[in-house]
Amino acid sequence: MKDIQNSVDTRNVAIKKVGIKDLQYPIKVLDRSSFLQPTVANINMYVDLPHNYKGTHMSRFIEILNQYHGKITVDEIGEMLEKMQDHLECETAHLEMSFPYFITKKAPVSEAEGVMDYQCHFDASLTCKKFDLISQVAVPVTMLCPCSKEISEYGAHNQRSTVTVSIRSKELIWFEELIDIVEKHASSPVYSLLKRADEKAVTENAYDNAAFAEDVVRDIAVALNKDKRISWYRVETENMESIHNHNAYAMVESEE
Repeated sequence: MKDIQNSVDTRNVAIKKVGIKDLQYPIKVLDRSSFLQPTVANINMYVDLPHNYKGTHMSRFIEILNQYHGKITVDEIGEMLEKMQDHLECETAHLEMSFPYFITKKAPVSEAEGVMDYQCHFDASLTCKKFDLISQVAVPVTMLCPCSKEISEYGAHNQRSTVTVSIRSKELIWFEELIDIVEKHASSPVYSLLKRADEKAVTENAYDNAAFAEDVVRDIAVALNKDKRISWYRVETENMESIHNHNAYAMVESEE
């Protein structure tokens, strides 16, 4: 059959990214306990297209993805990008993958177990032979305002916050490691299951560890600076304010 995609285009306009977007796809992700965790990812796959080609072969993206849905690790991502370059005859290949990642977490006093979900993301590219990977995790936490605590005769306003950490690393860093760092520097972690004794402990812990959005991103940056495996990072926090009609935001980014 005639291959229209490979026909010559005369407009002399190269395309930076062409491919598939917003594909829901079942995958298994290797977690820190060496367990293959099933989840569902939202996937984007792109390649560049030279100016002289009319189109790319969309079906080849799915064919490559189908070879790896049973397991996704950093090594597999690199292999997928290489196959995209080979089968789609491109110089640059991109893969973006977002998915919920589940961790069983114990409440602080009762130790009742509940399952927490964390939104994770891989943003990978291969340009010629240069591989680039950004790993990202969004961590829900509780933040309590130091100003409110200081000026109020009793109580202090607090809010649910999301701290997002993005990294480039020289070695594998588990999502659990980044989650631990974030939760350590928030006013309090968030849990899926709390008994009354746990709720008391979490509330009092947050009150004892009041912090601004600025404090959190700085403290996390200090911790990441100490990890020699990390070559670049970005830390963002967004506090869904409980007494203001806006969110509070802060961001720290390291140099490349």
